[in-house]
Order: sequence, then C-alpha cells, then structure tokens
Amino acid sequence: MVVALLSLASCENDLSKLPGKNNLKDLDNDRASDVTFVYSEEGKVKAKLYTKEFIGNENARPPYIDFLKGVKMDMFDDKLQVESTITARTARYYTRDENVIARDSVVVINRKGEKLQTEELIWNKKLERFYTDKFVRITKDDQISYGSGLEATQDLTYVKIKNQRGTIPVANSDFPSE
Repeated sequence: MVVALLSLASCENDLSKLPGKNNLKDLDNDRASDVTFVYSEEGKVKAKLYTKEFIGNENARPPYIDFLKGVKMDMFDDKLQVESTITARTARYYTRDENVIARDSVVVINRKGEKLQTEELIWNKKLERFYTDKFVRITKDDQISYGSGLEATQDLTYVKIKNQRGTIPVANSDFPSE
C-alpha cells in the first residue's frame, strides 16, 4: 500500500512540461507551400493567386488566410485575359467577407501598363474594387499623380484619388472654347 501511494505521489500531469506546449495554438492553422489558388464563378476563372506560403485559420474570428512570404494575383476579364496583376510582400484574405488586404510594397499593373503603388490596399472581391486610405502613386504614360486615399476598379479604368497632388491630366476638349 505504501509503494502504491509513493508511486501516485511521484506521478504528475503538468502539461506545461510537455514538449511543444507553446505550439498548441498553431494546430488551428492550415499550412501549405508553393500554392496556386484559382477562383472561378459560374465556370469562369476570375483570379489566380500565387504564394510561397499559405497559413489559414478557419477557427479564428473572423476566419482568414495569410500570405506572409509574398503574393501575386492575376485578375481576369470574361475573355480570360489578364485585366490586372497585384503583387505585395504580405496579404490577408478574410474568407467570409471575401476581402483581401495587401500590405508592404503593393503594386497593381493593368493591361495598359498603368501602375498603382501603395503600402496597403484592400480588394473587395464582390465589388471588384480597390480601396486605401494610405499614400498612393499612380503612373499613367508619362504622368504621375500622388494622393492619400483611393477608390478604383480592379482594372484601373476608374480611379478616384483623395487629396490628389501632382499632374492631373485634362484633354484639350475638356477646356471651354472661346
């Protein structure tokens, strides 16, 4: 009986001493390397996303997918031609509301070669629009515009820069005639 009591006293169930205890929350994460996502609607490819590392957590509130080692996304029109390409060093995709927040050296280039540069850009998939309140730089042909804040279509055919500075293109036909 004494031996049984001594053996019970020597046993302990301290989970903090188990190896890998600090990584238990990491079990919620799904991980993959060298990933290509293809997003389609009604059988038509709308976008392709490429990343070196994917980390998703469907148990988080709200659920998300992180792309922490760079991301490139091609967006397609109805004829499967690349409408625009977005690159960033990091991004997070919120799976429920279908928004992507791209951060750090974000660049969008459309098929005309027009370029949008910023440090943070939100893409609303449902509306197919970009938004930011951060500093932006738009390069079209030989004209460069700057501002703080932006709303634009994903193909950059419509761009509204808030607090704009720099060159503002105006066609001669837009001036009143004498």
